[in-house]
Amino acid sequence: MGLLSFRFRRPVNVGRKSAVTSMLGAFALVVFLVTVFILTAVNRITDHTNNLDEQRSRATTSGAVRTFQDQLHATLNDYAAWDDAANFVYAPDGQDWIISNFGDMTVNSDLFDVAMLLDTHRNVLMAYQDGHPVDWAPGDYFDSSLWTLFDKAQSAGPESVPEAIGFIATSKGVSAIGVALIREKSGAIDVSPENRRYLVFARHLNDEKVAALGETYVIGGLHFVGADEALPNAVEIRNVHGRLLAKLGWTPRKPGDISYLQVRSLVYSAVAMVGLFFLLLLVAGTNTLNRLKADEASARRLAMTDRLSGLLNRTGFFMALDDMVEEGARSGQSVTMLYLDLDGFKEVNDAYGHGTGDTLIRSVAAGLRILVGDGAVLARVGGDEFAIAVLSDDPGRETAMLCERILGFFEEPFTIGERVAVIGTSIGIAISERGSVNGGELVRRADMAMYRAKDSGRSRFEYYTPDMDAEREERHRLEIDLRIAIERQELTVVYQPVVSAQDGRIVGVEALARWNRRGYGAVSPDVFIPIAETSGLIDQLGLFVLHRACETVKRWPGFKLSVNISPGQFRDPAFPQNVAYVLRQTKASPADITLEMTEGYFIQNADRAKTSMAGLRRLGVHIALDDFGAGFSSVGYLRQFGFDRMKIDKSLIHALDQERSAVDLLHATVALARSLDIPVTAEGVETDAQVLQLRLTGCDQLQGYLFGQPMSADDIDSVFRRDERRAIFSLR
Repeated sequence: MGLLSFRFRRPVNVGRKSAVTSMLGAFALVVFLVTVFILTAVNRITDHTNNLDEQRSRATTSGAVRTFQDQLHATLNDYAAWDDAANFVYAPDGQDWIISNFGDMTVNSDLFDVAMLLDTHRNVLMAYQDGHPVDWAPGDYFDSSLWTLFDKAQSAGPESVPEAIGFIATSKGVSAIGVALIREKSGAIDVSPENRRYLVFARHLNDEKVAALGETYVIGGLHFVGADEALPNAVEIRNVHGRLLAKLGWTPRKPGDISYLQVRSLVYSAVAMVGLFFLLLLVAGTNTLNRLKADEASARRLAMTDRLSGLLNRTGFFMALDDMVEEGARSGQSVTMLYLDLDGFKEVNDAYGHGTGDTLIRSVAAGLRILVGDGAVLARVGGDEFAIAVLSDDPGRETAMLCERILGFFEEPFTIGERVAVIGTSIGIAISERGSVNGGELVRRADMAMYRAKDSGRSRFEYYTPDMDAEREERHRLEIDLRIAIERQELTVVYQPVVSAQDGRIVGVEALARWNRRGYGAVSPDVFIPIAETSGLIDQLGLFVLHRACETVKRWPGFKLSVNISPGQFRDPAFPQNVAYVLRQTKASPADITLEMTEGYFIQNADRAKTSMAGLRRLGVHIALDDFGAGFSSVGYLRQFGFDRMKIDKSLIHALDQERSAVDLLHATVALARSLDIPVTAEGVETDAQVLQLRLTGCDQLQGYLFGQPMSADDIDSVFRRDERRAIFSLR
């Protein structure tokens, strides 16, 4: 009672621990977020305060530069819009006045240090710098923006002030410069445009003046920015053309940082306390997290592992294959995939039971694990299907050697308890050169190659080739067309005569399906019957042939009708009911109908075969064992199932003309059937000598091209009407 209670309490305790852990986690998250918010707020206040100061410094510096320029502009306006200047500048004897009032004023002047007087054609009438006349040309000393300003002042309209101001590059550095028309203070001028004069003032901005601006406007460390100096904030000085002349920078005061220093100790203390708290949480939660990770990793491994074999399952294999393809693309190696399907496993599983089958799967997995080694990916991807992926530099040689080892491994029988099982494997191979083919496509190609190996004889390996895609596409188109043909009832039924071995008269016919594919012509039954089997169309096709044949055979009273039944039809539990429905619809006599089946299905599914045969016999139809001698030819199954007729395979009939032992084998086979009271039909009869031999051995019915190829119902009508089933050949 105590153990039972403990088992029921454990989930509750785990639930409480989870709740406490969740609460602690939520609390820790809240504390962490609050701390982050506070630190973020402090940082943002600091940054915002610093940015505001930087913006103020930038605006102040920009204003100082504009004021420097505006001061020059005001000075220029005072000197150019001056009545005395308008009198003396345009007077023939005013040169001394010009030099005294313009040129000499450049000595130690804080207002302007260069003065020029130009005429309308840009000729220099007077040029002084620092109180001395100069001999340089304006175009050499100033940059080209001088003439832009000159043209602007010269082209000013009546409503505009004939002045232009800006910054300019000079041989000495950077200067504010202005150009103005000499005129009266009122703006009036009575001089023709050809004779007008223009006054040019320049005021250089040097290190001393920049420092003075910084002191005046309280901008700490204002200076020219050097070419190798990187500052986040600077004020640019450009000429009227937009060319960069200089940058002014300053030393940021960063009042936010200064304020932050005052509270830094408190912030650090708070962060330390939060850090200690998180450390405690980390120590408490690490063990839980590690356990969760271990459980998650275990669950992930379990989800990707096949429980029966211990190998990777399909999901795990696809993930590992994708990783291997990516690695191949990176390293330049090739990924080789082998797709294995066990041959004969289903027979072992059906014969000995699923327990034996499971043990066999585990044995195969263990053997493959040893064969492929640690560097390969090995998985069980289906009931009896395995997949191997290998990364290598030389896939051709290594793959062939691995396949040979695997095939050699399956050549030995498996001992399972007291039983011995013999199985093989068919292997399909696909290669992704340097990871050029993705995992899904690689699996598809290997799967196709595996089916080619199975169709080519089993217990062998095949490499994928592009023509397999073309074959599959053609097979797919055939399947589509066959489905349409069955739905539209475009297939036909032909009938091959079955004659009495005694007198050669027709005693029955075998119904056979034929398909004239629209747009392509006749398709061999050897082609479309297997497609119908694998695509699930065989039920529809078989019932169509049975229905058509049962309708037609009523035209030939006394004829027996044989119809082939595929294993796919016979597997359907509803098959006896389907046959009963056809008989009711066609009103055919069940006693005249024989259903022919091959022995393979009876061997593989003995119990289900007995059940189906019992249902068919209750309908009154007969059941024949077809193609006897081409497969197992088990005497035990002949006795167990009690067939109504045996049909000897044509391979045994054709051997009569080539092997003496074939005659003895034929005698033994017919004798076996007669001892079990089973009548015998021989198929594939083509010569008179075969007829004679078959009559001597005791076959009661014959069938083959010697008596007629499969023919239409109308042709059978003609034979039937001719002399009331007269023998269609003469027995010698």
